[in-house]
Amino acid sequence: MPNFNPSKPINKSIIITVFAVLIAATLAFSIKQSNPKEPMYRIAKIKVDPAQLDQYNAALKEQMTTAIAQEPGVLSYQAVANKKEPSEITILECYANTDAYKAHIETAHFKKYKETVKNMVTSLELQDVNLICAAKQPNQ
Repeated sequence: MPNFNPSKPINKSIIITVFAVLIAATLAFSIKQSNPKEPMYRIAKIKVDPAQLDQYNAALKEQMTTAIAQEPGVLSYQAVANKKEPSEITILECYANTDAYKAHIETAHFKKYKETVKNMVTSLELQDVNLICAAKQPNQ
């Protein structure tokens, strides 16, 4: 192992090589994380003002059914409420790819939903997730 001598100049080709490897690794990781051909999965964790829960649920249902009917890139939604705290809602969203998601958030129905619920939602946490596996009964 070579000795490090702080008074000796560092070989510039080594520095350039190290930076090139780091940049290549970063680019490879970011491409893998946002592959535009792979489905995009997102979990939305939403807390709603309990006094406005019925109105929120109606707005959510309208947005979801409109998106599924009008946007082929919106593949599925599953919205569930915590049994002990119904104002805590979790949504699993699946889009054909990141471009489909980007198009979705620009639609009139999504913007209407966001405007409608802006004073109903007390907190929102979005998590992009990777699908590990899926299973369902046939014909479901």
